Amino acid sequence: MTRKTHLFVASALASAVAFGAQAQDNSVTVVLSEELEIVEPCSSTKSNVGRVLFQNISETVTEMDPKTGLEPRLAESWEDMGNGTWRFSLRQGVTFSDGTVMDAEDVAHSLVRMKSPDIACEIGAKFFGGIDITSNIIDAHTIDVTADPAQPILPMLMSTVTVTPQDAPLDSFVDHPIGTGPYTFDEYVRGQSITLSANPTYWGEQPTVQSATYVFRSDSAVRAAMVAAGEADIAPNIALQDAVNPAMDFSYPNSETVFLRIEHAQAPLNDRRVREALNLAVDREAFVGTILADGTLLATGITPPSTIGYDADLKPYAYDPDRARALLEEARADGVPVDTNITLIGRTNNFANVLETMEALLAMYQEIGFTMTLEMVEVAEWLERYAKPFPENRGPQLIEAQHDNANGDPVFSMYFKYHSEGQQSGLTDPKVDAMIAEATAATGDERAAKWSALFGYLHEESIADVMLFHMVGFSRVNERLDFAPSIRTNSELQLSQIKFK
Repeated sequence: MTRKTHLFVASALASAVAFGAQAQDNSVTVVLSEELEIVEPCSSTKSNVGRVLFQNISETVTEMDPKTGLEPRLAESWEDMGNGTWRFSLRQGVTFSDGTVMDAEDVAHSLVRMKSPDIACEIGAKFFGGIDITSNIIDAHTIDVTADPAQPILPMLMSTVTVTPQDAPLDSFVDHPIGTGPYTFDEYVRGQSITLSANPTYWGEQPTVQSATYVFRSDSAVRAAMVAAGEADIAPNIALQDAVNPAMDFSYPNSETVFLRIEHAQAPLNDRRVREALNLAVDREAFVGTILADGTLLATGITPPSTIGYDADLKPYAYDPDRARALLEEARADGVPVDTNITLIGRTNNFANVLETMEALLAMYQEIGFTMTLEMVEVAEWLERYAKPFPENRGPQLIEAQHDNANGDPVFSMYFKYHSEGQQSGLTDPKVDAMIAEATAATGDERAAKWSALFGYLHEESIADVMLFHMVGFSRVNERLDFAPSIRTNSELQLSQIKFK
């Protein structure tokens, strides 16, 4: 059944009719805050892409479950063969939605594709940066995967690898994804909607939800109202001020960390005193319970407290505008061009109240003497500013970002955010590069200690970025659904987990 989706809330009578229609079918409507700029499976760890594709269309080799840890998905089991090699035994009887059989050739192709320099896949750059991945096919359902340098948590890293057919191009993104998941990608009408439907040949249990429509509304109040009126079923991301209905609204730590990325090569940001002043100028506590939710944590690193190596002894920078002004004057006296205009860049609809957050940050920076302007940009333009190769003649920039790591290990964050060769790194620091390599290769308590040391160095010695908040998310779920959002809901929404009451 198709349901018409309205921009604004209709009358009570129309809403009641819509709700009654919903109750008779097994479809859902999901209202998202921003569109997908691409529908490429190897970029499905980006939150806006992952909400639609990840584990719905495209499945991974293994799967990280927030409650139980690492679980089988397309691989049923795995074992350490030594010397950086792990053997994965693949599930049999799996087909792609186009009818072709999934086997080890597809996994091998997907590993090559995610590292292809021609398409710069998010997963390859984000999670496998600095790692050479090779594979050896043992038989149709057995594959050895070797990482150099060796990765003791390679099976966990494979929980990010979406498997695509072996004929998926190595030099271009796809616009109609084919996967092994419980749903098929049916249609994307740009600016309007995306539709998925249940995959009749899915290897696993058939899901309760048989079809889904995704629509896009930038206004949080509109998204919340649509769910309340029965015009939508789930709004994964609504603002604090709109989460006022205890029967429908859920709050949860969402594993997202908000920060400002500093590019250290640009003056005056290349001066440590200026970077410290940027941190001291922010009254972080003023945001909590006002623009952002109660329960929001002040951040000292890019990963949440649930991550190994998180250093609880590190303290957020205290609000000290006088000290910030003094540091700027000291730098000015030494010839640092502290009056250069710095562009503060925010991503539109990145999280609820992002505009209000960015405007408040701008005011705090201007108050202590920074010359700064704010630009809010859509996701496609934001990516051009945020990922390498950086635009030429850009001048000094602070770029707002929100990073998700629900996997429990900093390896999913550190290389591409802080290594000199990292795709989104604003640093060129050989010491950081060495610390990342050492922590990545370590295990157990040594691994945690090395990650902790790196967090301390980035926060207190290098002052790499302006760390801000570990976020609390709010979702609204129609009462006809049996579904509770989790730590992953902001970046992954598995339709197969949704039931009807």
